Amino acid sequence: MSEVKKTASRGGGGGGWTRFVTARPRLTLLVALVLTALAVLAGGGVADRMGSGGWEDPAAESTYATKALERRFPGSQPNVLLLVDAGAPGVDDPAVAAEARRLAERLDAEPGVDGVGSYWSTGSPALRSEDGRQGVIAARIAGEEKDAAAVLDRIAPAYRGAHGPVEVSLGGGLAVRHEMQTVIQEDLLRAELIALPLTLVLLVMVFGSAVAALLPLGVGIVAILGTNAVLRGITEFTDVSVFAQNLTTALGLGLAIDYALFVVRRYREERAAGADTFAAVRTTLRTAGRTVLFSALTVAVSLAAMLVFPQYFLRSFAYAGIAVVLLAATAALTLLPAALVLLGDRVNALDLRRLLHRGRAGSGTAGAGRGDSPGAAGAGWGRAAALVMRRAPVFAVVTTAGLVLLGLPFLGVRFGTADDRQLPETSSSRVVQDQLRDGFPGNPGGGLTVLAEGTATPAQYAGYRERIAALDGVARAEGPVTAGAGSAYFTVVPEGETVGADAQRVVGELRAAEAPFATTVTGPAAVLVDSKDAIADRLPWAAGIIVLVTLLLVFLLTGSVVVPVQAVLLNALSLTAMFGAVVWVFQEGHLAGFLGFTSTGDIETTLPVLMFCVAFGLSMDYGVFLLSRIKEEYDATGDHEHSVRFGLRHTGGLITAAAVILAVVMVAIGTSRVTNTKMLGLGVALAVLMDAMVVRSLLVPSVMKLTGRLTWWAPGPLRRFHDRFGISETDAPAGPGRGDGPGAESDADADGRAYSAVR
Repeated sequence: MSEVKKTASRGGGGGGWTRFVTARPRLTLLVALVLTALAVLAGGGVADRMGSGGWEDPAAESTYATKALERRFPGSQPNVLLLVDAGAPGVDDPAVAAEARRLAERLDAEPGVDGVGSYWSTGSPALRSEDGRQGVIAARIAGEEKDAAAVLDRIAPAYRGAHGPVEVSLGGGLAVRHEMQTVIQEDLLRAELIALPLTLVLLVMVFGSAVAALLPLGVGIVAILGTNAVLRGITEFTDVSVFAQNLTTALGLGLAIDYALFVVRRYREERAAGADTFAAVRTTLRTAGRTVLFSALTVAVSLAAMLVFPQYFLRSFAYAGIAVVLLAATAALTLLPAALVLLGDRVNALDLRRLLHRGRAGSGTAGAGRGDSPGAAGAGWGRAAALVMRRAPVFAVVTTAGLVLLGLPFLGVRFGTADDRQLPETSSSRVVQDQLRDGFPGNPGGGLTVLAEGTATPAQYAGYRERIAALDGVARAEGPVTAGAGSAYFTVVPEGETVGADAQRVVGELRAAEAPFATTVTGPAAVLVDSKDAIADRLPWAAGIIVLVTLLLVFLLTGSVVVPVQAVLLNALSLTAMFGAVVWVFQEGHLAGFLGFTSTGDIETTLPVLMFCVAFGLSMDYGVFLLSRIKEEYDATGDHEHSVRFGLRHTGGLITAAAVILAVVMVAIGTSRVTNTKMLGLGVALAVLMDAMVVRSLLVPSVMKLTGRLTWWAPGPLRRFHDRFGISETDAPAGPGRGDGPGAESDADADGRAYSAVR
């Protein structure tokens, strides 16, 4: 039987799905086009339905107190502040006072606005600047976040600007969140305009073909548009953070490129081996397709772990991440094979690298020998792997020590909450908040509120106020403000930062203070304390889910109990540089001027959790690609060291190219003017590059060399379980059979036949 017939026969099987994709490629692409068009319609305006909060625990004490105060005392929880600048005459000038009262009365009459109060109605020193030139009108816009934002949009133009003798600016929590949402949408569009052309250029360099380079972009766009439609549907049932759209774009492009690189590489190898187009596609789906699906599951599991947290900020990333990962994998395993069937050898058309490699060999039937000597690109990775394994103890110790050293700054992490300083210094709501923070005695809206429930006498209220005013770290305590029998609140202003360590300590003391009535505490510091507690309570569950499912999936892939443990530990180690850099740069403020952000001296509590889940999942994505190829070769040859070199040689360039492209996308996201988004993009980009270029190329081969054949050990019952239920990228029987001797470098010639197609 000829080689073509052998390969065709080997690829001629497959399930019903494989037969459908290869037999009806035009129908597959047509259905995909229709579904994508529907997704565009369904996902339109999704950003307008998203929120910009979600850091609080819905079941926390602070959340209960906030909602109760909203209902009973709207004025106690202002979310809109009008900063009235009187200039030289000062806030007590009669004309200024008259205009300020008129503005307050007008604001109080606006539909949807409650609890209007001001310096001119209360005389509170907290609402008057220390220089006497500015005063504050505070109000609350009631309702859900999206409804409140709509009211703000409606009324803001009528109040912002000059009014007689005063100039009015708008601030407050609602204004900050609303402006943050607008900035994120603008930044996301800019990131896409940066990432798409750069990604296309890199893909052309990797594939060598403009036609092939367009395929991953098509898969990514389908995944992104589909995820927007999914998120639009989810907003009908629950809150979704606008930040999640950044993850949708990054993972949609990044994973689509990963999966397309893997699928097209395998397709070209099969064509180079002599298989016809249909057989090559079927074999690719049955082998590389399994690994793509397997990889998608590992990434989805890492992201799904965020569902255990109560904050909708984190849950939103799980919704977006799971959707975009599964859609990217589905598109890669349906649209991409259908396109390959229709394109055939034309997938290698428009080889732009010929402009740089004139005079070298032309392209072959399916990409073998496309201007490179057989195995030239992969041989370098093979030689590097051989060098690392010859000095395995040195590379293992030095690399591990270096990664640990890079992660040491994280030991000094301080957790905080997101505020207006996430925005650029020139943002209008940020300017107002800066003036309030720097010029007023006790940042208005930044104190703590104690809700008192239960009947009490005036003497009991007064005694309680005196006790809490005497607490260490309390600047002053005011109240009570009552609303009939059984309900009142006190305002407590902590010393120092609004959410600093002292303010958080005061929260605990207020909650522990004796009172003749039930008390609950809210305010920025209380929300932070409750958020930290919620994350600490659920973090072991999230980590347990990720670790246990990863161990199971990697065992199903490799049949070893050692490799899964290695994968979890090395993946976690690959994240140390990211966490160290987050603290060194964003908490301590190094490079703040260069990167264009304001350091608040802490890290938003949910960000490390989010970054861990995303970066760990992406690391597993690359790990699965490498391990699947090593396992495939080990099953065929039984030669451990040769298999490790083989895996690095055939995936080192692939993983590095994918990591560089994904890093470009994440850096584009990191150009955002919002600090949290900048931190997410740049941090994950660093983690991806460290994983691909350090962990996969240095640590994995050195550790696998040290563990030797023990790497593949599993107890008898688990081995039999894997033989029955495990998956692999090959249908060949396990054991030696390729004829490659131990450590033979000649396997670069045997299997480098198409590697130059993906450099």
